[in-house]
Amino acid sequence: MIATDLVKILIIDDHEVVRRGVKQILEEHFLYVEVGEANTGAKGIAAARKESWDLIIVDISLPDQNGLELLYELHTTMPQLPLMVLSLHSEEQYAVRALRAGAMAYLTKNTAPEELARAVKQVLSGRRYVPASIGGQLASNLSESPSGPEHHTLSKREREVLVLLAQGRPIKHIAQFLTLSIKTVSTYRARLLDKLQLTTTAELIRYALDHHLVD
Repeated sequence: MIATDLVKILIIDDHEVVRRGVKQILEEHFLYVEVGEANTGAKGIAAARKESWDLIIVDISLPDQNGLELLYELHTTMPQLPLMVLSLHSEEQYAVRALRAGAMAYLTKNTAPEELARAVKQVLSGRRYVPASIGGQLASNLSESPSGPEHHTLSKREREVLVLLAQGRPIKHIAQFLTLSIKTVSTYRARLLDKLQLTTTAELIRYALDHHLVD
């Protein structure tokens, strides 16, 4: 069924072939659709602020910014704007974090065109969409209460990086202090976000302060 109302959808993805494919699917399922494109988080933010959109589709992996952080920024600055994720990552933990960051749908890039169109229509109608294949696990992860503080599961090195981040130290300085590469420290930061189910460095800092991990 083809939707007949005009919809404006912004796609933020650094792969042109993906943007072109999604645009084609949208044009096949919406009679009147205007599709905008951005290949970086910065350009996506600029486009989101410049025009009024009915939906923004975001990739997790962007060249200049973590897609989850971009989601969080978009959701906090424009909370009424529907957001959805189209990602290569199929892990349930990414979907949980994306939904907590403000996304209303999480799909992988191997999703069938018909399901993508169905998800877009559902999100545009104001309802969350999660594929049945991960829906049960997501419901459990979103509703369960942890048995104890999540930082208890961190390794010694992960706690060290968390504390240093919470002290406001840049990743470059942390790498020098711990005699690690910048890439390794960035990996630890990503792992911390993953384990603590957070989306930004600011949330990591707030978590550390709330749990009295720093003075």
